[in-house]
Amino acid sequence: MKFETRHVPGALKLSQEMGWPYRREDWEFAATVGQGLVLERAGEVIGTALWWNYGPAYASAGMIIVTGSAQGAGNGSRLFDGLLEAAHGRNVLLNSTEEGLALYKRRGFTAWGTVLQLQGPLTVAVTQSARNDVRQATISDLAAIQAFDERAMGMPRSSMVAALADAGKVVVIERAGRVAGYAVARKFGRGYVVGPCAAESVEDARLLILAQLSKLHDRFVRIDVYAEDGLGDWLESLGLERAGSATAMVKGQRPVSDGPAHMYALANQSFF
Repeated sequence: MKFETRHVPGALKLSQEMGWPYRREDWEFAATVGQGLVLERAGEVIGTALWWNYGPAYASAGMIIVTGSAQGAGNGSRLFDGLLEAAHGRNVLLNSTEEGLALYKRRGFTAWGTVLQLQGPLTVAVTQSARNDVRQATISDLAAIQAFDERAMGMPRSSMVAALADAGKVVVIERAGRVAGYAVARKFGRGYVVGPCAAESVEDARLLILAQLSKLHDRFVRIDVYAEDGLGDWLESLGLERAGSATAMVKGQRPVSDGPAHMYALANQSFF
């Protein structure tokens, strides 16, 4: 069955059962920018699987949950197979928990990286760099931000980026009159999430993240970063704690970034 707005309360109950920090607003946002499937039993939501369309060649998948009482009966496989069918042969990205690895490997997914989840109350006073190339974005920057995101991700996410920018606050790095990186901070889960953050170097990514963190003192903050970029230890030095990790996987071909543009922090583990 197609996931609809009326399924949000049941989906929220599922994520609470899993101990995931999603709010009702987070489910509503995810459903608005994506699409998905739901399983019901006697009018109760017992399973969800959502996906997000990034052009004719790519998609991401996430929020795949089956309630405990319905596990072990093939419901997770049914949902996920329905999701893959709905994606119409696209290359599909996802971030897997340890529990999901076996299912995804059976469906042809391969691992390509590790995502670190860092979070906690931001009690360390973080100061934004005095450099004047980092500034608050304006509506006139949106097209350039969308174009930079596409170069960093290797796939078109214009609608997603527009929705994220509308939901949060955006900073950019401007070099020689062009956008050379951006970062979004928005309400999510227990507090705020910083991401996506795309830049042309790890140093620029740190500048963008610091610009966002400088406004979030004493707030609960979450940032999901790729382990191979080395930002985990730095974020820990700012007082955030490693709360877990996920395995980045792909079915098909992984998108390739264009030039130095690179994605350092995810919007979340479902959206990428």
